[in-house]
Amino acid sequence: MSTRMLLAVVLILTAAGCEPVQPWERGDLAKPHMALEPDPANAALRAHTFAAREGAQGGNAGVGGGCGCN
Repeated sequence: MSTRMLLAVVLILTAAGCEPVQPWERGDLAKPHMALEPDPANAALRAHTFAAREGAQGGNAGVGGGCGCN
């Protein structure tokens, strides 16, 4: 029982060391390579191109687009 109690005390003490990050501090802590999409402009262009191709082809059937691409 003393091992569980010691573990509980250690967990409580380590959890007390956590500090919430303020909204104005997040920019300093963020790393560009950790972003879901590091280049938002390029992602928007790819999404637009993909939507145009899928719209021309009628879905994701893999048979080619109606515009002659693929």
